[in-house]
Amino acid sequence: MSTLDDLQQTLAAEHAAVYAYGLIAARTTGSLRSAATTAYNAHRARRDQLRVMIRERGAAPREAAASYAVPVTPGSAAEATRLAVHVEEGVTAAYLQLAATAEVAVRERAALAMQESVIRAYGFRAEIPALPGLRPAATPEPTAKSGSPAPTPATG
Repeated sequence: MSTLDDLQQTLAAEHAAVYAYGLIAARTTGSLRSAATTAYNAHRARRDQLRVMIRERGAAPREAAASYAVPVTPGSAAEATRLAVHVEEGVTAAYLQLAATAEVAVRERAALAMQESVIRAYGFRAEIPALPGLRPAATPEPTAKSGSPAPTPATG
C-alpha cells in the first residue's frame, strides 16, 4: 500500500472512533463519560490532522459513514469500557500500519498516535497486550490427549 492509502485507512479508523466515542459518551455518566469525551476530542483532532495530510498529497479525504457497526451497543459501564478498548485497539492497529511508511514525519506521527491509543486503552482497562496493534495469532490446539502433536500418516 502507498502512504496515501495508509493515511486513508487510518482516517477511516479515526472516523469510526469518533462515532463510537459519541455513542459511549451519550450512554454513560460520570468519570466514564468524561473519559469518553476526552477520547472523542482526541480522535477528532487526529482525524483532522489526517485530513490535512491527505489534502497535502493532493487527494480528497474520505468522508465518514453515517454510522458504523459496533460489536456492542453500550448499555452498561462494562459494555462501554469494552467498546472503548475495542476502538483503541483498532486505532492502534491502523496507526501501526501507517508507521510502516517510508516517510519519517508520517512514521513519527503514527508512533505518537499509537502511544496515545495504547495509553487510552490502558486507562479504560489496566492491561496492555505484549505487542499493541498486532492481532494475536491463533494458537493451534493439540489433537492428541497428551497435548503432543498428532502423528502424520505414513505414505507409502
